[in-house]
Amino acid sequence: MRTRQTLRAHCAQHLDTMRAEGRYRDFARLEKIADRFPLYRWHQPGGGAPREITVWSANDYLGMGCHPAVRQAAAGAIAAYGAGAGGTRNISGTSPEHTGLEAELAAWHSKPSALLFGSGYIANQAALLALLTALPGMIVFSDAMNHASMIDGMRRSGAGRRIWRHNDLAHLEELLQEADPAAPKVIALESVYSMEGDVAPLHAVCDLAERYDAITYLDEVHAVGLYGATGAGIAERDQASGRIDIIQGTLAKGVGVVGGYIAGEADLVDYVRSTAGGLIFTTSMPPATAAAIRASIRHIQQDSALRERLAERAAALKAALDRAGLPRLPSESHIVPIPVPGAGHCRRVARQLLERHGLYVTPINYPTVPRGTERLRLCATPFHTDAMIETLMAALRDVLPVARAA
Repeated sequence: MRTRQTLRAHCAQHLDTMRAEGRYRDFARLEKIADRFPLYRWHQPGGGAPREITVWSANDYLGMGCHPAVRQAAAGAIAAYGAGAGGTRNISGTSPEHTGLEAELAAWHSKPSALLFGSGYIANQAALLALLTALPGMIVFSDAMNHASMIDGMRRSGAGRRIWRHNDLAHLEELLQEADPAAPKVIALESVYSMEGDVAPLHAVCDLAERYDAITYLDEVHAVGLYGATGAGIAERDQASGRIDIIQGTLAKGVGVVGGYIAGEADLVDYVRSTAGGLIFTTSMPPATAAAIRASIRHIQQDSALRERLAERAAALKAALDRAGLPRLPSESHIVPIPVPGAGHCRRVARQLLERHGLYVTPINYPTVPRGTERLRLCATPFHTDAMIETLMAALRDVLPVARAA
């Protein structure tokens, strides 16, 4: 009884602290309107009729989760295969949809092999854990802004970890020079950083990897579907795919469905497949999900106009913010962060945008970003109109000064 009471008291106290600091997370109940994306229905606390709102923070960057071909593929596969996979990949959970998708992912990234996971988080955690424990004395060199899923896999591995300042190649080389030349090394980084909106210099990192005998592990989750001639990511856009040993991606953002994967040399991918607990002991994704993903990828590969529209809309959003005199962080990508320091302040701004103006924008607080660097994270999809952008500008001009005084 004492343990239970102590644990409950600790949890209650911790939650109270999070509320006081403005870091407590509650989830808005949002109902996507598939035929009218990016419009959603917001189910307000306390009941009442749902309110139609515009969402500015969806990770379905291209709206592919609503595309008719994707929806039809999922519905057809459910009719054929049922709703679930029925087991892990090793226990009846591997279908032609799974193996077909892996083959298409490998070809998309110009790699010999690919491997599916239930999510991008699990893909990073499980793959890095497996790779970093493959050889004794492994050292991983991690960009300071790497995602929590990558950090989780690194920590669990017990490998030596060296953190290099974000996109600071001089610091990365300094750390590589200090390391034992004989130690096996991995450089882990992202292509597009989701909280900053900036892009990694892939060729320069690969130059260092070759110079100091390190393999490269690249997280492309915020780039897959969006960049490159066929949408394979920044590595494709920059013609660096052949220099990257392992490419990791998600199927939940640009592709618009759910899941994650790695692509790389066959022996490395097969080693992860054979040793990663996050794959071995997890029920595989439903075949209908794999079918939906395949339909989405096939459409993305041939629809360059959709990617061009995304880039144009991101540029239009940035230009509108600049014309309005509203602050934004520098961004090389489709992600547009607006600094709103202070966790409580940032949450108030987001709440007032939703309640007053019917605009959903995600407040980003610690631990996702360091304290004092809180922000709103905007993403304009190909379906956000000029009128929607102007409505957002008016709303931001309204709530930012009011919220600061609240």
